[in-house]
Amino acid sequence: MFDDRTDAGERLADVLERRDVDADVVLAIPRGGLPVGRVVADRLGAELDVVVAEKLGAPGNPELAIGAVAGDGSVWLNDDLVDRLGVSSAYVERVREVEAENVREKVASYRGGTAVPQLEGERVVLVDDGIATGATAIACLRQIRNAGAAHVTLAVPVAPHDAESRLSGEFDTFVCVESPRGFGAVGQYYRSFGQVSNEEARAILESYEP
Repeated sequence: MFDDRTDAGERLADVLERRDVDADVVLAIPRGGLPVGRVVADRLGAELDVVVAEKLGAPGNPELAIGAVAGDGSVWLNDDLVDRLGVSSAYVERVREVEAENVREKVASYRGGTAVPQLEGERVVLVDDGIATGATAIACLRQIRNAGAAHVTLAVPVAPHDAESRLSGEFDTFVCVESPRGFGAVGQYYRSFGQVSNEEARAILESYEP
């Protein structure tokens, strides 16, 4: 169990340092990834910024991601899950439009309209407070790759035991503190897992000095 996102960031940073992971830029997935990312960026002496994506929730179960829409407008779908659930293309398009608008608002709020910072040739660590399906992480990782990052590390405090193999090919290095079997929800592994507000997230980003 992690006490909170700051504690999770400290423990994640410990593992990153033990594995000699270097970073020029730490990108956090807002909002929950920012308190974790701030600690990691501080420990690694890296810049802190954000990369945005929103999951596409399944019909009747919005917490189950059937895909994600990225800040650059691209969409990733879990085709196997879409087929297994019998999700219609009309539903996918409907939820894509809603979440694409949410992504545009977040990009405007955090980055002034540009999806990602300048990453050409940079060593990037992508941080979130945990992984469930991995849909949002995949959408973010692909934006980072498309921006020309030289090396990409996906770093999270907690993820299912098969996350590394399931997401292989999307990153160069995977770092995770806890990888339990029988994974439920990310919040189950935190004693305090309150929602991070937009104001809190922006304050973390704006006040950070490497």
